[in-house]
Amino acid sequence: MLKQMCLGAILAGGMIGSGWAMEDPAVQRGRTFARVRCAQCHSIDRVTESPLKIAPAFRTLHTRYPVETLAEALAEGISTGHPTMPEFRLDPDQVGDFIAFLQSLEKPR
Repeated sequence: MLKQMCLGAILAGGMIGSGWAMEDPAVQRGRTFARVRCAQCHSIDRVTESPLKIAPAFRTLHTRYPVETLAEALAEGISTGHPTMPEFRLDPDQVGDFIAFLQSLEKPR
């Protein structure tokens, strides 16, 4: 019985892990960028509140405008009207990855 439980746990862990492994690499890279550069202020997932109340949750950005329209601003350098958001510029590959990540938040799981 114990052997069966251990085997079940290993198989379940493999299935869970494989879900991430099957995710688009661009989405994974975009999520990593968001985790490192954005998560201290913005919610970058589907459920949590943004740590900084004035920072919109990334899962809601597509309700304001198509996220692909952010590509130019991300490449040229985003600056906002509030002083707590740092200005930054992404490389073209980073822009594509970040947009892919934002678009992944629009899709139901």
